[in-house]
Amino acid sequence: MLRSKQKPKVQDTGFVLFDVYYEDGSRRSNRRVPRTATLEHDVDAAVRQVIEEQDRDIAEKSGRPPLAITKIVRSAD
Repeated sequence: MLRSKQKPKVQDTGFVLFDVYYEDGSRRSNRRVPRTATLEHDVDAAVRQVIEEQDRDIAEKSGRPPLAITKIVRSAD
């Protein structure tokens, strides 16, 4: 009897990619946000919070102030 291979179940692990637009007109593509943040009740606020935290860490390391975010859009997969 032949057995077919079963696909592994999709887990809520990994990342979702977002494009972030800033007030100066610049754009950062494919920013990684944990998939768990997209499972929150208020997805927009959770994703924004993760990205703003990433921006603060980057700004601290680079010595530049973080830019204000104008728009966050999920990247095309």
